[in-house]
Amino acid sequence: MATKNAFYAQSGGVTAVINASACGVIETARQYPERIGTVYAGRNGILGALNEELIDTGLEPDSAIAALRHTPAGAFGSCRYKLKGLEENRAEYERLIEVFAAHDIGYFFYNGGGDSADTCLKVSQLSETMGYPIQAIHVPKTVDNDLPHTDTCPGFGSVAKYIAVSTREAALDVASMAETSTKVFVLEAMGRHAGWIAASGGLAQAHDGDAPHIILLPEVPFDQQRFLDRVKQTVEEQGYCVIVVSEGTRLADGTFLADQGSKDAFGHVQLGGVAQVVAQTIKDNLGYKYHYAVADYLQRAARHLASATDVEQAYAVGRAAVEFALAGRNAVMASIVRKNDSPYEWEIGEAPLAEVANVEAKMPPEFISEDGMHITGACKRYLRPLIQGEDYPPYRDGLPQYVKLQNQLVEKRLPPFKAG
Repeated sequence: MATKNAFYAQSGGVTAVINASACGVIETARQYPERIGTVYAGRNGILGALNEELIDTGLEPDSAIAALRHTPAGAFGSCRYKLKGLEENRAEYERLIEVFAAHDIGYFFYNGGGDSADTCLKVSQLSETMGYPIQAIHVPKTVDNDLPHTDTCPGFGSVAKYIAVSTREAALDVASMAETSTKVFVLEAMGRHAGWIAASGGLAQAHDGDAPHIILLPEVPFDQQRFLDRVKQTVEEQGYCVIVVSEGTRLADGTFLADQGSKDAFGHVQLGGVAQVVAQTIKDNLGYKYHYAVADYLQRAARHLASATDVEQAYAVGRAAVEFALAGRNAVMASIVRKNDSPYEWEIGEAPLAEVANVEAKMPPEFISEDGMHITGACKRYLRPLIQGEDYPPYRDGLPQYVKLQNQLVEKRLPPFKAG
């Protein structure tokens, strides 16, 4: 079989372990030089293909590629860009074929979430719709943990660990100050439509009465009076109240509590600031002194606190993607299949992209407490294995050492692309 080059790119919000998947892809490809030539990384996701900005990862030494495993964020740059349908913008697909053909690319690995799965699916159809032979494999990634047909999404376990640890530590702080100062602490977690990240804060609770006392999820409409009653009751009984709130928390009519009135490049409502909204609501109605924190980028960039399980799974799906391609697979996602809860056992599976793209996996009802303001034991049994183990990066002078690649672009062979 003829040697073909590969294209790899990162898409959407980056994570603490997306580079571990890149490491898995590149290291595995290097084991098959007779099948895969150069792995080109797209500069800033699929835009790297459209703009013919291809990074030659072959110029990076093995040691630098290995260091990707413990380096957060996206080493090659990411993007929020969704390919339109073939009928809407045929020029984009013709451009992809031109670039792939010019650089002898026969393998396409796209590392991202649900919108990225959609892009990967569309690329996988180039063989059928436009006659260009390409094998497209989706490498799953999303801190939101909302991809279907996989036990978990690489990136989630580490952000879950960060939120759980932060909740426990902040709770100790507010408990020690509550007698004469702060009564309420609110931690805002990511999660637009699915509450997985906020739910992970529930792992901080070791005993009844421990923080977090309230978890607000997108799956449960926000009832202000019920919420305020619970806060008041908690402060009276415990002396303080710790709340973890998902950025996607919304009212019964579907309105986000923190709708900023703008949208991102994927067309999603821009969120942020729900912790302040919740905290101010408490202040206005109950008068309690509060503090709040917005984890924002910190939660998804915290490689120093990554879950060892998450790192291992992120690498494994990258490796599996290459193995799937070499086995002739196309239009599939490397998935994680849970075999057992305790001890946690898992294996790699595969899911058809047609069933993954643009589908969100929300928290099931059995994971949410009857009152809608906490998680169940079943949810904790699901979550707990995903945050297990520590995989610290190397440290120097008290700080973690992360790799910065050369990211040398190959010479362009085509005229610039003009978007339609």
